[in-house]
Amino acid sequence: MSADLVPDDLWERVAPLLPERLPGRYRYPGWLPVDDRAALRAIVYVLCKGVSWRDVPIAQAGCSGVTAWRRLRGWTEAGVWPRLHEVLLAELRAAGLLDMDDAAIDASHVRALKRGAHTGPSPVDRARPGSKHHLIVDRHGTPLVVSLTSRDRHDVTPLIPLLNSMPRIRGLRGRPRHRPRRLFADRGYDFDKYRRLLRARGITPRIARRGVPHGSGLGRTCWVVERTFAWLHQFKRLRIRYEIRADLHLSLLQLACSIICLRRLRTSF
Repeated sequence: MSADLVPDDLWERVAPLLPERLPGRYRYPGWLPVDDRAALRAIVYVLCKGVSWRDVPIAQAGCSGVTAWRRLRGWTEAGVWPRLHEVLLAELRAAGLLDMDDAAIDASHVRALKRGAHTGPSPVDRARPGSKHHLIVDRHGTPLVVSLTSRDRHDVTPLIPLLNSMPRIRGLRGRPRHRPRRLFADRGYDFDKYRRLLRARGITPRIARRGVPHGSGLGRTCWVVERTFAWLHQFKRLRIRYEIRADLHLSLLQLACSIICLRRLRTSF
């Protein structure tokens, strides 16, 4: 089971991005550090199984959960996970598997048990603290960029920052792509201000209007983002936010997006 958590194709893409040695305090400098692949295996175990860090089985993962958490923290601060996602998106574009002409955006609510940054009272869950996952996907549902906000923020407010944070995706000759041509969204994004901001960036908005009866046809495109959220929530650690630090929860989100991209690459061969 442990070998399946970090297969060779995943490790070959992660290993070049890892720093040689993370800064930190070493109480026993004579001890050899835990192998990076074992630490990644423990991180993926927590991501998939949803267990707490202290409950990671050392026999299966290869290291303790506390060590894996420290390694996740260090790799997050080193910016490993966005670069991994960008590498896989470039491979998908080179293989002709990325269609960025049409993209879709949506948000998903998750409960936050330990509060922390980017948490807020839910307006639909008795003011319990929670967060939101914001996601943009391509025509096939491939995750392009993801972000984390508090649960009491409106879905549309992170739209422009999310577009601005989209990576410049290489893989083909010419300019790298960093924005779609058309963006599909549901009625929660129905604001003329944001339509103007999208058009100023060369993006044609395809946003449902409030008060218009269902059956406009946007569902044929927007459903892919709902399916991608279903894929993300198969990683049990993402169904509820346990991490107090927002950057660590976002790192797990980015790692899950990278694994989804890698699965798409595998099915293409």
